[in-house]
Amino acid sequence: MTEREAFDELICYTVTHRDPAFIHQYAVDAFAAQTADEHTKPIKLTFALVGLYLHQVKRFTGREVQRAHQYLARRKQAWPNFHLPADRGRISVIDIIARPPGPERDRAIDDWMAVVWGAYHHAEEEVRTLLSKYPGLACYARTPDK
Repeated sequence: MTEREAFDELICYTVTHRDPAFIHQYAVDAFAAQTADEHTKPIKLTFALVGLYLHQVKRFTGREVQRAHQYLARRKQAWPNFHLPADRGRISVIDIIARPPGPERDRAIDDWMAVVWGAYHHAEEEVRTLLSKYPGLACYARTPDK
């Protein structure tokens, strides 16, 4: 199974998942950041890293991350070009899809996000600086100061 096939299967799983946290967003952001290359558009990697940051650091749910992405998408700007680390983590989408559906796979998705975000730890300050330009973004979380 290729990474793309595994991702397609995972997306089918997450998009129909009934968890109100909306883990679909986690899978999309982790995969986008982990598989980014020199041809990836800056907006795609930026949104993936913003999503990973908002979940891993600020504890946003997937639904809150999705709303934050929508908020940012309405702001036209030049998106940063982030450095692509050579090592993007030891967990891949193939590992996730190998887990049985349900709580075990859901936990694996969260672990995957943490590993990918860890690979991009160098970008945290740049992501924070970007988000600081949008103080209205805090309203997309359950509470403004998580």
